[in-house]
Amino acid sequence: ATMAGGGGGGGGDGGLRPRPGLCPVSVASCLLLACGYVGSLYVWRSRLPRDHPTVIKRRFTSVLVISALSPLWVWLWRQYTGFKTGPSLLMLMGVHSEGIFAAACFPLLLTMVLFLGPLIQLLMDYSWDFNDGLKMFLDPRCWGQCLADIRWMRNQVVAPLTEELVFRACMLPMLVPCTGLGHAIATCPLFFGVAHFHHVIELLKFRQGTVAGIFLSAVFQFSYTAVFGAYTAFIFIRTGQCEFNPSCFTCRCLLPQLPSLLEPPSSQSLDRPGALPLVL
Repeated sequence: ATMAGGGGGGGGDGGLRPRPGLCPVSVASCLLLACGYVGSLYVWRSRLPRDHPTVIKRRFTSVLVISALSPLWVWLWRQYTGFKTGPSLLMLMGVHSEGIFAAACFPLLLTMVLFLGPLIQLLMDYSWDFNDGLKMFLDPRCWGQCLADIRWMRNQVVAPLTEELVFRACMLPMLVPCTGLGHAIATCPLFFGVAHFHHVIELLKFRQGTVAGIFLSAVFQFSYTAVFGAYTAFIFIRTGQCEFNPSCFTCRCLLPQLPSLLEPPSSQSLDRPGALPLVL
């Protein structure tokens, strides 16, 4: 309701009527923001693969700069469109402490239900009991091993934080006044899903599979990232909180653990950094 300018409540669109010319500007702003985020990954010319430490560090710099500038982009959108709301820019983007406890706990429980299948599969595949997992969680050496793994930092820290900031906290405030709450939940994930198609470029460049297989993988990735984006957009609108909470990181940690539809569950033990999502 805050992003909608006080119109309606909860899950409906609240009878919002977009101002003339607001929708084209809002959609174009979101598109440019998504292109800026993805384009920042390719400003560095390199023949190295995406998992090389040098490439990862350079891309850290790029996406952090874009993420730092994205709130300024929302502010410019407000100034250009003349769309004024009561709360401050940070509150509009969901960066505030009001109701943060409920916003952190309830989405986390919902996420655990959503990923109940992968959680049970991990429990069956992994031989640790709860006490062993708790000891690992409290072991500074385990966290040190994770923090020293630059790919772990990319997948579990930098990517979730920057993507939630850019694709949810910045895009939803621009889309809701145009499309309404319900349609914004369905529209915002499309930017998030399409943004992942850039992986096709690198897979084709390094010939990591057949052309048909690469595009099929990209379509599948678009599907589940769009669904995940709709889920987090729904939580963002319902709680009014940006997804800097455990549910975001749980989703991001467990997405690679989706159960395989073609192969039986693996009996191989997980590595220590990969087992942290189970404990969390």
